[in-house]
Amino acid sequence: MRTVYLGTSEFAAAVLERLADSPHRPALVVTRPDRPAGRGRRLLAPPVASAARALGLDVFQPDDVNAESARARVAAAAPDTVVVCAFGALIRSDLLAAHSMLNVHPSLLPRWRGAAPIERAIMAGDAETGVAIMQVTAGLDSGPVCLVEREPIREDDTFGTLSARLAALGGELLVRALGERPGCVEQSDEGVTYAEKISAEDRVLDPARPAAELVRIVRALSPHVGARLALPPGSEYLGVWGAQLAEAVAHEPGWLGNERGRLVLATVAGALELTLVQPPGRKQMPAADYLRGRTLP
Repeated sequence: MRTVYLGTSEFAAAVLERLADSPHRPALVVTRPDRPAGRGRRLLAPPVASAARALGLDVFQPDDVNAESARARVAAAAPDTVVVCAFGALIRSDLLAAHSMLNVHPSLLPRWRGAAPIERAIMAGDAETGVAIMQVTAGLDSGPVCLVEREPIREDDTFGTLSARLAALGGELLVRALGERPGCVEQSDEGVTYAEKISAEDRVLDPARPAAELVRIVRALSPHVGARLALPPGSEYLGVWGAQLAEAVAHEPGWLGNERGRLVLATVAGALELTLVQPPGRKQMPAADYLRGRTLP
């Protein structure tokens, strides 16, 4: 089957690699423009653009995929199906109406429709998630589901480990859907939840919340976004990239100190040991290195 692929993220790049190794190798890959990144604000290509070029695929990076010129470029590739995976931009009605579209979405729809389904599933403490192959419609991830497969969320899963498994699963399901063309079933109106984009507030580790919730936030945001903890008097933040539950400490919530060589945060319910941190303006480091030479309670 002749395809065109729309995607942007690392997750989408992994799915693209599987698709390119199938009989449905894309005739065209559409992704977002290069963006400034890092301290030097150097232009950086989206992961899908880099992966597509490495695979020898034709790459197109329009400012607006819905513009007439972009729609013409997609139409010129004559796809039987347009595949969408973590593209990160709204697809409007003219483009939707012109092509049959399938979306690779990493959740058990209708749970966690939206931009951050993997992060939200971990944050919520879900026991499992999965991948759904669905038809793209005008609604937000609300189209009929063609295939779905479940994946357990392990106690030590981070975004990085879970997304890698889901991307591999998504690639296999996509190739199967394109080959078998299974029937699609409308989503239920029950159990709908929305995975809002991760905000600055979502990243903050608030000691007024239980330690178990804070561990899940750290796991959900590692290694791509990162959680953070306000440092007294609150003008700076300590980046937190690794954490685990610790034995309770006899301190008020918000206490951050050296507990027998461990960097521990007291919370309203339990304590959190920070294992991998990033001081302001510094690189990531083990908490033991952060503690060395510092006087903490």
